[in-house]
Order: sequence, then structure tokens, then C-alpha cells
Amino acid sequence: MNTDKAIAFLGMGLMGSRMSKRLIDVGFKVAVWNRTASACEPIIAYGAEALELKNIGQYPIVMLCLADDTAVTTVVEHILPDLQENQICIDFSSLSVSATTQLAKKVSEKQVNWIDSPVSGGIAGAEQGTLVIFAGGDAKLIQALHPVYAPLAQRVTCMGATGTGQATKICNQLIVAASSTLIAEAVALAQNAGVDANLLAPALAGGFADSKPFQILSPRMASQNFEPVQWKVQTLSKDLNNAVNLADQVGLNLPMAAHALSQLQQHQQQGFAEKDLSTLILSIKSTI
Repeated sequence: MNTDKAIAFLGMGLMGSRMSKRLIDVGFKVAVWNRTASACEPIIAYGAEALELKNIGQYPIVMLCLADDTAVTTVVEHILPDLQENQICIDFSSLSVSATTQLAKKVSEKQVNWIDSPVSGGIAGAEQGTLVIFAGGDAKLIQALHPVYAPLAQRVTCMGATGTGQATKICNQLIVAASSTLIAEAVALAQNAGVDANLLAPALAGGFADSKPFQILSPRMASQNFEPVQWKVQTLSKDLNNAVNLADQVGLNLPMAAHALSQLQQHQQQGFAEKDLSTLILSIKSTI
């Protein structure tokens, strides 16, 4: 695949803004769009062009990194009339499997390829180009897209047909979101038992309870330093809701996921939707 091709990147949030910079750094021509146009200004100053959605057909590769099913569906319906045959849509958003398969079907009617490519690795992974990507779609096309994925990810795994990338990300988020509630409980328990909870992360490092979420969340919970925002509560709540819904569709009961979802939704409703996931410690502490 010709790596000189231009890219349209839609969604300049926490992840998309950093991913677009990575692409610019290695020489891609990147045009950016965001519903709130001011979010594009730092990326344009960095070297991107401003994208007008009516010109979307000029870009062989269209990347999306948007909030949820509704956001992606709304944007795709807007650009659909202007998409051109053989364009490739790479969706980095975290969506439900059902929305992904519906969107892929819609664009395929215009001979446009859809690759669901949700990511894991957080803001640090986006900045450093060390994300892991779970891809669903045409395996040969995913392989051919290696030069495009390479600046963004340490690994891209084709998980199967369209939608399997999103199903894999849902499994990933189930583990992250559900374990975050346990991490909050562990930090609160340690503090109330007289332990310096700031020591938990280094003490447990390398043991069976260790994980990247633990190493990120535990120190922030212990110190109650919740800035900058790395994982929004509403994002993990949305992802965990997708997990519970997918389980229902395939005939499974996930009691741990359902309980964690209830905790996240309650925390979100208490005004923490846009706050960092580490603020969960406040909900645990409030019950004492």
C-alpha cells in the first residue's frame, strides 16, 4: 500500500488527537475534523489540514475515533453520500458489535471497506505509538494496512470477520472496567487498615494481582490526584454496558460485569461522568 496516501481523521478527543500527531510525525498528510472545531486547532498548528466533510471522498483512508455508537452512526450517515468506491474506513472507536456490523453493511453498499480497529493502551500508548489494535474485517486488507497502523501500534491482530475487533475490545474493557472497581475497594481497604496505600503499586508490582490498570489507578486513588483525565468514567461505563448487552445477545449471564456496571453508572450519575476512572475511590469512601 502506498504510504503517501492522505488520511482523513475524524475525532480529536483524548486518543484521536494523539494518534493523528503520530501519523503526521511519520509524514502522512492528515486532515482533521471534530464536531467541536476548536479541538482541531492544536492539531492543525502541529501540521494537519482542516477537513471539510463534504470533501471526504478525496481521502483514500478515513479514520474515525469517536465517542460511541450514536456519534459514529451520525457521522457516517452524514459522510455516506460523499464516500467513494474503494475508500477504506478504519474505525478506532469502541462500539457495540451490532452497530459495527450495520455500519459496515451501509458503507459496503458503496463499495467502501470497513475495518473495525478498536485500540487499547490509553493516552500513553497513543502518544508513544504502542497501542494494541484488535481488527475485524478482511484479513488481507488489514495486513496491507500495516504501514498505516505501524506509527500507532506495537501490534495489530486480525480477530476475524467484521465485528470481532469490537467484540475483543469489549472483552478487554470488561476486564479493565470491572477490575477498576476492585482496585478502588483494595485501596480503600488498605487505607482503613492502616496501610500507606501509596506503597501498594510498588509492593504488588510483578505479583499475581499486578496489572497496568492497577499500576495506573492505584497511585491516583491513594493520593486522590485525579488529573489529568486518562479514562473517563462515562467511557468505561459505556463499554461495560456493551459487554453486558453482548453477553445477553449470545446467551450468557455475566454477574460480575453487571455489578461493576451498576457501580460505574451510579458513580456517573453522581456527577463524575467526565472525571477520571480513579475517582471511583470517592464512591467507595462515601459508603464508609
